[in-house]
Amino acid sequence: MKRNFLIIVFYLAFFATANAAEKPNIILIMADDFGYECVTANGGQSYQTPNLDRLAAAGMRFEQCHVQPLCTPTRVQLMTGRYNVRNYLDFGTLVHTETTFAHLLKQAGYATGICGKWQLGKEKDSPKHFGFDESFLWQHTRRPPRYANPGLEHNGEEKEFPEGSYGPKLVNDFVLDFVARHKAQPFFLYYPMMLTHSPFQPTPDSANWDPKGKGENVNKKEKHFADMTAYMDKMIGHLDAKLGELGIRENTLLLFIGDNGTLPSITSRFAETDYKGGKGTTTRRGHHVPMIVNWPAVIKKSRVSRDLISSTDFLPTLCEAAGTKVPINVDGLSFLPQLRGERGAPREWLYHWYSPRQSKDATVSEFVFDHDHKLYRDGKFFDLKSDPFENKPLNPATLTENKTTARGKLQVALDKFRDARPAELERPINLENKAEKKA
Repeated sequence: MKRNFLIIVFYLAFFATANAAEKPNIILIMADDFGYECVTANGGQSYQTPNLDRLAAAGMRFEQCHVQPLCTPTRVQLMTGRYNVRNYLDFGTLVHTETTFAHLLKQAGYATGICGKWQLGKEKDSPKHFGFDESFLWQHTRRPPRYANPGLEHNGEEKEFPEGSYGPKLVNDFVLDFVARHKAQPFFLYYPMMLTHSPFQPTPDSANWDPKGKGENVNKKEKHFADMTAYMDKMIGHLDAKLGELGIRENTLLLFIGDNGTLPSITSRFAETDYKGGKGTTTRRGHHVPMIVNWPAVIKKSRVSRDLISSTDFLPTLCEAAGTKVPINVDGLSFLPQLRGERGAPREWLYHWYSPRQSKDATVSEFVFDHDHKLYRDGKFFDLKSDPFENKPLNPATLTENKTTARGKLQVALDKFRDARPAELERPINLENKAEKKA
């Protein structure tokens, strides 16, 4: 009897271990204010991104990933898999009733961690509330300097760092430690980087780095954006190398995206032309970002995809990769089949409900687009092939039959969301309170 019991226990443990081993480790990296034009593999010509280029060359590069034009709106969509029209309250807030990808992966047996930029609520336990076992963050309970000699929060505890410290390096050290400590179990690490957001300041690799620099107004110059991009890429290279050293690189799903377009003060060279950043705008300059996925166990050769990808698509993709159920209330569509080399179910269009909700700004831009055309709720209609930056809306009275058909298709998609906004999210008091907090 005792022997049979031990055999049963052994087999249960064996199968549990085998099941855990099949689950990939998952790392989702998001650069801050970093548009599609900045990666060399995409056609960028201004910056050095050798590690991202190498990951793309051995993985999968997506040419049509689109997020929200501003950081908090993108973060809310990414973490919940739901369009902002359903759950976005105001800037710097993630509604506490929302379920995140960390909740779902934690329930699936993953160790969960987040590091980098938070900006989703000042409550000390906020990251844990949203499913993260561990956190090492900037702009969690406060907003100190983030780069030279920063202030950060480790699991909600405020920490100051001595002269010569650099925030992105400290965060990356946490990343390396996290993956080493959890190498024996499936882990999920969400890594929303602080780089390459302004202020554009020197990095430790810059010729004019000042280890005694204090504050975010020291030595700010647009030229440092290039140094910050190179340093970001370097940190990703260190992480990739560490995964290899630990022997877990093969079954680690590594995803990289930007959270919105590059700041308008930055003009880069892209595909033999000057390309001005468009953060905060609703043209592709504001919402078109790089997307690179590397997973050696699954993606065996380099591929490039033109499928339309939304920031809502990451939650269902990660859930399916982890073998856990996707909630029925999400708007995202999994692109896991594409990673496996299958056709999948590519999107026919992308929907955006964008409202900054900074201070009392409650303006809304709502639109739908596909590869060729874009339609706004106010009726403006653009041909994205001939007018990619939306300089001249088409005249409804002179549309060709093909254009009329294309517009009708997008109108049907847009109408699906006409009544999607919950009334309780439109209370004016929310914006009033947020303005007081910022003051």
